[in-house]
Amino acid sequence: MHRCSPLRLSLFAACAVPVGAVSAAGQDFGAPGKLLLTNGVSTIEGAAGGGLTPWAVIAGNATKDGIGAQAAASIVELPDYDFTSISGTVGAWNRIELSYARQVLDTNRVGGALGLGNDFKFDQDVFGIKMRIAGDVVYGPEWMPSIAVGAQYKKSLDAPVVQAIGAAHGEGAEYYAVATKLFLRWSLLANVTVRATKANQLGLLGHGGALGDRHRLQWEGSIAHQLSRRLVIGTEFRSKPSNLAIAREDDWFDIFAAYGINRHLTATIAYTDLGSVATFDRQRGMLLQIQGSF
Repeated sequence: MHRCSPLRLSLFAACAVPVGAVSAAGQDFGAPGKLLLTNGVSTIEGAAGGGLTPWAVIAGNATKDGIGAQAAASIVELPDYDFTSISGTVGAWNRIELSYARQVLDTNRVGGALGLGNDFKFDQDVFGIKMRIAGDVVYGPEWMPSIAVGAQYKKSLDAPVVQAIGAAHGEGAEYYAVATKLFLRWSLLANVTVRATKANQLGLLGHGGALGDRHRLQWEGSIAHQLSRRLVIGTEFRSKPSNLAIAREDDWFDIFAAYGINRHLTATIAYTDLGSVATFDRQRGMLLQIQGSF
């Protein structure tokens, strides 16, 4: 008989039960379907994972036999900017994921200082696809992670402006590979993402520039630990290219806590450090996200 203590109800699953036993193990969380938090949260670009970087998980609560979805609203308050992201993501058969996000960067008074006018907003659409190609986050050999590949197409709605400030293009695509594994004995999730990109500030300031106009590999990572059945804390890191001559672009990191209110609702709060954004340094603030999933 398979046993596990409440403490071993790790980040996404109730210890390493056989796949066929998922429904029984998940009754506390309203099975059938994935266990609580199995789908992660929504990144600010729409893909399922952490707030800053995708994980090799598929959006929604459905298992390999169904189709699920999730939607999220994220707000980041910074000293000189406000950022919002509204996203929707569909996951099918725990294998493939399609996502969309609308991102808005409000420059507040910085817009006036940059000659764009107070409260000028940079807007962009982000379309994404992800496919899990091997492994499983929870099940199988401990050394074998879930592996996924993905792509995102980003289109600025302010292309003339971003090109005027030095971007080579107002739209572009980026590609990534990601490996994610939950180590049950430690209730610890580890994630590594490699991304080929030339986006400036996620693409909100276009793609490429005087300092570079080719895809370069960037590294992203996440570590998360379960404190209780519903509460997870962790940290993320995301390296960034710096292509614009007018402004240095720094790497990002955050420290987050995610709480599964119930099977369909997750709340996330994070302290974020975005470094320098469009010539203004020390952009540190709070991210708040609410996500619904089914």
